[in-house]
Amino acid sequence: MLFLCQMKKLIAVFAFVFATVFAFAQNTTAPAYKRFPTLPPLKILLTDSTTWYTKANIPAKKAAMVIVFDPECDHCQHETEDIVKNIDKLKDITIVMASPAEFSKIKSFYAKYNLKRFKNIVMGRDTGFVLPTFYKISNLPFMAFYNKKGDLIDAFEGNLSIPKILEKFK
Repeated sequence: MLFLCQMKKLIAVFAFVFATVFAFAQNTTAPAYKRFPTLPPLKILLTDSTTWYTKANIPAKKAAMVIVFDPECDHCQHETEDIVKNIDKLKDITIVMASPAEFSKIKSFYAKYNLKRFKNIVMGRDTGFVLPTFYKISNLPFMAFYNKKGDLIDAFEGNLSIPKILEKFK
């Protein structure tokens, strides 16, 4: 009888430990951007093929939008077209466009939309494939919005109209 009582206690302890471990494991599955809601550890190779752009390059006290895209994605192309058409409304926002795609495709995309004419748009290759993992992306384009302090405001997967983008920054 004593043995049976000890077994019940042992089973209860194991059940408690298992439940605790399972509960903590669920918390670690949250995307990194939710656990660390500040600008990500950016390191993208710009379209000039030599310059690296990092978190430190984002102007201080200026809102930022990080866009992860694929040059061949129709939704990404439409979003870029909307941004270009409305760039005057977005002039106070640093726009960082990063893609893990082939560098030649990123450069073609950059040239197609003539993005070099916009001082607030930076585009390059996420050579370390950091951003898709950091944001746990499942749909493109992916946009993360940061305030002037570099704190996360919100994130969104898919197309978003310019008025809704501007609303995120208010």
